[in-house]
Amino acid sequence: MIDHRIKFRHLQAFVEVARQKSVIKAAEILHVSQPAVTKTIRELEEVLSVGLIERDGRGIRITRYGEVFLRHAGATLAALNHAVDSVSQEAIRSGPPVRVGALPTVSTRIMPVAMKTFLLENTGSPVKIVTGDNAVLLEQLRLGELDLVLGRLAAPEKMAGFSFEHLYSEQVVFTVRVGHPLLSGEKLVERMREFPVLMPTHNSIIRPLVDHFLIANGIPAFPNQIETISDAFGRAFAKISDAIWVISEGVVAGDIGEGTLAALPIDCSATRGPVGLTQRTDAIASLPQSLLMQAIRNAAAKATVPGGT
Repeated sequence: MIDHRIKFRHLQAFVEVARQKSVIKAAEILHVSQPAVTKTIRELEEVLSVGLIERDGRGIRITRYGEVFLRHAGATLAALNHAVDSVSQEAIRSGPPVRVGALPTVSTRIMPVAMKTFLLENTGSPVKIVTGDNAVLLEQLRLGELDLVLGRLAAPEKMAGFSFEHLYSEQVVFTVRVGHPLLSGEKLVERMREFPVLMPTHNSIIRPLVDHFLIANGIPAFPNQIETISDAFGRAFAKISDAIWVISEGVVAGDIGEGTLAALPIDCSATRGPVGLTQRTDAIASLPQSLLMQAIRNAAAKATVPGGT
């Protein structure tokens, strides 16, 4: 039975503290005082009879009870937001909004084609597409700020409360400009250390795969290494320099097809991993969201078929 002592402000304060990992930042966003947020969290803990947050050095940490409650609290706020949005959208005769998180690997290859198809449905639903690091997108999904995430399958410990639908698999490629010195000659692996290398950041989902691949193939650390998750920077820098860009093949598929970038002849099949749709297990998709998901499935199937565009 629901304890009627739990109010909306309790859920809102706790979810924002969990999202910001800071009471001070949460108070700023909620436009209330820090003591007010602290008091609200304490009231919620008293109702639940468990601790939800605890000090961790100079910051805070969500307890295991807090992690459990967060999944449901985030879903509750998301459902309430959907309800409010649905009423607002109905009032102006348009569909409920759809919020999608997409990794760079799919935001350029899959989403444009999917959106073109989705718009033909004339649902009137506004669509929000957010790109970023996989961990950030999954946290936004968990807190109800996104409806689905399109990208690589996360590690098992990150998938609690989520479901994953596999669409296709892709690997990492070592990409260079057309005419790059490494595209001709011998001793490719040994010569890679002579050039700048753009690597995915340590918290990116493909970085562990890249690190394992380099170790397994006896490729030593690169002396001139730049970490980035910006596909715009990587693309621009690779085209005007001799840099080697280590990136998911989906990000550069169009560039390679157009002949502006080229993949080094390295077997990277060991880095292949699943790409698909991640949702909260307790979420109920609206009709517009279901239509967009089907458009994404169709776009992914077409993009991964030889000769598909």
